[in-house]
Amino acid sequence: MLNELIEKRKVVLQQSEEHKEKRNELNALASAQARERNQLNAQTREFVDEAQKNKELRDQANNDVHRIKDERNVYNDQANALFEEIDAHKKEHGAINSNRGIKELQKQIEHLEMEQQTRVMNTEKERELIEKIKQLRNSIKEQEEELEQNKEVHTKLQEARDLRKKASDLHATVTEAAELAQKYHDLMVECYRKADKSREAADEAHKKFVEAQESADAEHNQFIACQKEIRDYDKVIGGLRKKTKKSKVTKEQKAVRKEAEQVFQQFRSGEKLTTDDILLLQRAKLI
Repeated sequence: MLNELIEKRKVVLQQSEEHKEKRNELNALASAQARERNQLNAQTREFVDEAQKNKELRDQANNDVHRIKDERNVYNDQANALFEEIDAHKKEHGAINSNRGIKELQKQIEHLEMEQQTRVMNTEKERELIEKIKQLRNSIKEQEEELEQNKEVHTKLQEARDLRKKASDLHATVTEAAELAQKYHDLMVECYRKADKSREAADEAHKKFVEAQESADAEHNQFIACQKEIRDYDKVIGGLRKKTKKSKVTKEQKAVRKEAEQVFQQFRSGEKLTTDDILLLQRAKLI
């Protein structure tokens, strides 16, 4: 029975070591997944922060677009008012036939420029639009050259041209600000896309971390159970060994006692005792 228990204890001890080793492997895996998750979460925060910065820059550029547009419109309105006065003078003095006035032509140019800025079109369509704007500008230039001969409207025409030039320059600035706003918008969207992808990877790493940690806990519980079972075996095996040892000592004592009694009887019969005989009698406590 004792040998059987010892063999069973060996089996449980082996199982205990296996659970311990597996637990350590799973804990190491859980730690690796936790590190990866934390790195991905940090990366996600960086992408979100970068997206927020690009959003602020986009909003700032859009604000610039609206502000510059308003300023451009003021110049255009002022120029239109002067051109309206010039057109009125032309009508009054018969300088306009069936041609459209400068103000009307300029409004059409503004409309086409806005269409160019806001609509998505192919290269051919955009080229046609640019050519049409060019033709309208030439028409305005022809009328302005005609008006240059009239000293009465010369000053107003020059002032209107200056205002129109300022408006045109601001229009180019509006286009640049709008393109910049689009650039920052695209960067913002890309950063959010990267953040979503990074967040998904972090969630997956966290899922694997939880799975590894739960498996490690299960292996640890198995290890603890094996350790308890080993202690139980040790108690039983220790008790059996103590009992066996005590039984062996008792048998030896009986054998010594029996042998000593025989020697003692020989002594009483008058036989001489050797030193070993005396020691044997002492062990048996007969002398």
